Amino acid sequence: MRKLAVLLFCTPLIAQDALQRASDLYGRTKYKESLQVLGSESTLDASGYSLTGKNYFMLGDYKKAGESFEKAASLEPTNPEYALWLGRTYGRKAEKGSWVLAPVNASRTRQYLEKAVALSPHYHEALNDLFAFYLQAPGFAGGGVDKAEAIAKRVAEESPAEYYYDQAQLAERKKDYAAEESHLRRAIALAPREVGRVIDLARFLARRGRAAETEQAFAQAEEVAPADPRIDFERAKIYVENRGDLEEARRLLRQYLVADLTPDYPAKEAAETLLRKAMQD
Repeated sequence: MRKLAVLLFCTPLIAQDALQRASDLYGRTKYKESLQVLGSESTLDASGYSLTGKNYFMLGDYKKAGESFEKAASLEPTNPEYALWLGRTYGRKAEKGSWVLAPVNASRTRQYLEKAVALSPHYHEALNDLFAFYLQAPGFAGGGVDKAEAIAKRVAEESPAEYYYDQAQLAERKKDYAAEESHLRRAIALAPREVGRVIDLARFLARRGRAAETEQAFAQAEEVAPADPRIDFERAKIYVENRGDLEEARRLLRQYLVADLTPDYPAKEAAETLLRKAMQD
């Protein structure tokens, strides 16, 4: 009896330890290894199913990702994070899956993103994803510039810098490039230590063919965050897309591929694809 009591007491601790190890592996982009740890557990709670889904999502297996997020959501139906990831998963299915199912998957994307925001009205990531959906999706799928503008106003309450980035995207949609640049620079002024804001400006300048200013923006980004691998990736991507300094692009991509990355950074697969293209040109 005493042995049984000890086992019952220890089992949750063992499961929690496995979940932490799997989470640490996920955070270091070791998705397959994380899945192996999770697969060794006989039962998973909602957070375990969610982590399983994130691993599959990062590996591009959206079918298994969706199944895992559905299990997490069934256990905790009011958790906004699970609704957000379901929205993201159906969004990828709409982008990469059968064109026949694309409208259905797009509709589910909208439904889950709207649910995430309804469950947590100040959920920053969900608001950002819903804004992007409304801006990019066609009207028959529930998109619309007016809806995106409404979400942008809500974002302004949480993050003024993000609001101006959203305004820049709306200006780009309207081909008002002067306004787009102004909004991007305003976002930098409001969040000068956020390197992503400077990278956004560098991307814009590159799209407008302003090469010298693009380099100046990347130099500014390096001053803000000297060791941030995203700078290497984005700089290399611009070189490859614009057929610029391909030798430097190859160096930057190889450097990126050996850097310590997190799931928030561009996937290694994307860097490998760019590197192959840089090698061919």
